[in-house]
Formats: sequence, C-alpha cells, structure tokens
Amino acid sequence: MSPASRATRVPVALFQAVGPAGKSGSKLRRASEISLTTPGLDLATKLRVFQRALRSRVERREAVVDIVRAVNATLEPAKIADNVIDRAATWIPAPCWAIVSADQSGELSVLADRGLLPEMGPAVQAIAKWVMKNGQEFATADLREDARLQNPLMGTVLAFPLSSRGRRVGAIIGIDRVASAREPRLSAPMLRAVRLLLEPASVALDNALQLKRAEALSVTDDLTHLYNSRYLNQVLRRETKRASRSGRPLSLLFIDLDGFKAINDTHGHLFGSRALVEAAAVIRGSARETDVVARFGGDEFALVLPDTGSEGAFAVGERIRERIAAHVFLAEDALDVHLTASVGVATLPDVAASAEELVQAADKAMYAVKDSGKNGIQAAPAPADI
Repeated sequence: MSPASRATRVPVALFQAVGPAGKSGSKLRRASEISLTTPGLDLATKLRVFQRALRSRVERREAVVDIVRAVNATLEPAKIADNVIDRAATWIPAPCWAIVSADQSGELSVLADRGLLPEMGPAVQAIAKWVMKNGQEFATADLREDARLQNPLMGTVLAFPLSSRGRRVGAIIGIDRVASAREPRLSAPMLRAVRLLLEPASVALDNALQLKRAEALSVTDDLTHLYNSRYLNQVLRRETKRASRSGRPLSLLFIDLDGFKAINDTHGHLFGSRALVEAAAVIRGSARETDVVARFGGDEFALVLPDTGSEGAFAVGERIRERIAAHVFLAEDALDVHLTASVGVATLPDVAASAEELVQAADKAMYAVKDSGKNGIQAAPAPADI
C-alpha cells in the first residue's frame, strides 16, 4: 500500500460531531464511520479531527528515516520533489500538492505536483512567491478571501517554505479546492515535526538544484546561453553513433554572421555582444524543439538536427537566414543594424561518415557561401560530386 493510500484512512478514537446540527444539536457518527475520505470534511476539519493520528505519523523516528532515504535516493530535483510530495500527502490530507522552486533569475517553476489543474497554476505561483519572500508558512481557509494574495481560486491552502543554509530554495503547497469554515491549523508539536521533516528535504533539493545549475554552466555559453562548442562535440559524437546504428539521417548547420565585425569596429564590443545575444535568440526561435543549438565560437553558430535529411535541414537553414536578414539589431539601443548569414549544411551519411567529417563538410559549405557573396545557404556536396 502506498503512503498516499495509507493516509486516506485514519481512525478516530472518540465520537465526533460532524455535519450540520440535528435535533440534539449535532450529528454524531461513530469513529468507525469517519475517515479522511468522509464527504463534507474540509481540510481544516480533517486537521482538527485527525490531529492526534496525523501527529503520530510525523513524530515517529521512522518518518525521519524515510524522508532522509527518499530525498537522497536521487540527484534529480524533480524526483526529489516527487518523493517529498508522496510523504507530505501522508502528513497533511490535502488532495492537491505542488513543490515550486526558483532559478537564479528568480523565475518560478513547478518541480512536481499532484492533482493540480491548469487553472490552479497562477494561484500556486502566487502562493510560492509569498512563501519564499516571507519565509513563513501560509494558511488560509479560502484563498478568494485572503487579502495577502487576492487570488480568485476558491480553496483551503497550507504551504511551507523550503529553506537550506539560510536560503529559501522553494515552497511546498497543499491545496483543497473546498473552502474551509476556519483557517487550517497544525498544533505546535505537529508543526515542529513537519518543519523537522522538511529540513533534509530542503537540503537535498538545494544540493540537486545547485548541481543541475553547475552542469548547465559547464555546457552553456556564458554570453548567449546557447550550448557551447564542448557540448556540441559531445552531442555530435552521440548522435552520429545513434544515426549509424539506426540508419536515420543526421544533419548539421553552420551559420556565420556576415558583417558582424563592423558592429565591433563601429559601435564597440559591448554592442557587438548584445547583437550576438539577439542573433542567438533569432536562431533559437527559428529552430525546432528537437534541434540542438550551440555557439561554435565568435559569431559562428551550429545546429545539430537529429533524424533530419538534407531537404529538412536546408529548410531550417533557409528559415534562419531569412529571419536574421529581416531582424533589426540593437533597436533597443536606438540603432538600426542589419546583418545577414551564410549557412552551410551537411548530412550524414550523404556527405560524411563521422562527426569530424560532418563538421568539416558543414564548415566548408558555409565558407563556400561567404566566398560567393554571402547571405546564402549551400549544402555540402557528396564526395562523388566533388
């Protein structure tokens, strides 16, 4: 039985008053008739009625051992978040969960969720932002009535900050789409226990996120945030082997910005760097999701196109060439700069049998365009055609 399914059945030791008042002033149900799945119980009521049983879960030594093992079983942030939600659902009986983190720019993203609907996204983002900014738990009986966020989503919310080494690395949010009659509350001992359980989860998540960021930096170009040439070479070797095994084509585009040196000479290297960032955005926006886009060096870019023959690669290259030619560079700096691009296309196995040969063929095709007047695209010829 999974942790989540175990959490849906918690016995009540005594008779409880549940539901609307009857002739005797309350509607009584025996303990055996009441569980966390009983209709009509909102989150605040569940926490109040089942507090003792839920508290026994979070205060056990086994709960600490379990969460420590779960969050250290992987280095993937999403899997860690998923494991934490699995456990949190047994501590607090909310039907919907999310763990949200922020990247280095402050942009929030959901690492893992349970039961969330698309329309709940803005509310989850707003709650996470508040929790991470204030470093405090967030509890409300009905989000619609909460002046702190003024969100139209109806529901009860209980959220906790995830902090590591004095920094807020995320938030874990539990939501019940049913509004509660009162604010959901945890007893002081239970709140301490939940905070204790979230500590190893927060540290593990922080470590995993930092590792991911370090890995990203090692394969990313600092200026354009495209992949760098080191990663490009890794991808090319991997995709070349895969294409050879499967018999599927693999194409490579080399793109060189015509006239880029004039920007540096006329306006300076700062504006040249900004133009490179804009060019990278145009190229990335013109590529497909399956394409790997990299800055090869200087003002040269490369695209790896898996499962793409020469015709498809030529179409992608032509789209990039047209969009670069149409783009007005440095417009935000009150300048009107236009560039063009020379594009070389090479396809395996048509013109090459290895990653090295593919690079040489695409590079040679690109320089053939530059030598013939620039602002064009050319496919590398097959060896028999040379």
